[in-house]
Amino acid sequence: MTDSSALDPEDRKIVTLARSARARNGVPEGAAVRDETGRTYVAGTVELESLRLSALQTAVAMAVASGAKSLESAAVVSEAGAVGDADRAAVRDLGGPATPVLLAGLDGAVHTTVTAG
Repeated sequence: MTDSSALDPEDRKIVTLARSARARNGVPEGAAVRDETGRTYVAGTVELESLRLSALQTAVAMAVASGAKSLESAAVVSEAGAVGDADRAAVRDLGGPATPVLLAGLDGAVHTTVTAG
């Protein structure tokens, strides 16, 4: 378990944004990513009849659509016990294998930090 109070302030910010997106939209997961310029992109789970994206996949897609060239960090707030392979792959595609992915519970406490690799 990672002590959330020990997080870099910018990482704490994306966890807070992810948690807010989840709560505001009433979706199972919220996510946020920070690009190479420090801009953040926030999203929730997308569940349409013809389109299903996790919150993290949606946040990465928003970053790409906005012109981001790379990612510095990613965070997801979920009840899940691990970051899924497809989510890590999306982060890796834009940020590279060393990009950290923070997994926080619904209370915002970071439980795990993994790399996209």
